[in-house]
Amino acid sequence: MSADDIIHQGTRLRIMAILNTLERREALEFTQLKAMLQATDGNLGAHIDTLARAGYVDVEKLFVDRRPRTRVKATTTGRRAFRGHIAFLRKIVDQAEATRRGR
Repeated sequence: MSADDIIHQGTRLRIMAILNTLERREALEFTQLKAMLQATDGNLGAHIDTLARAGYVDVEKLFVDRRPRTRVKATTTGRRAFRGHIAFLRKIVDQAEATRRGR
């Protein structure tokens, strides 16, 4: 088990954490995600692009009343990668606690 370098970056970790709270087929509006993360359009867009290239998120671009709407959801691969990364982080914490108790 090892760290996932794509998810490990702070903003991407937060994006994946938020998306993993949703139901499997549920997506979140870009604007909602932006507000939750307090990110700029460009910064959030770049991180979403990185996650999409890795196959961790699906991005759906629509037009509603002639206005663009972007929705993002975690893929099965992304959910699996997120769970693996969290397990890796938990292992680090568990090892640190065990070492501390062993003193």
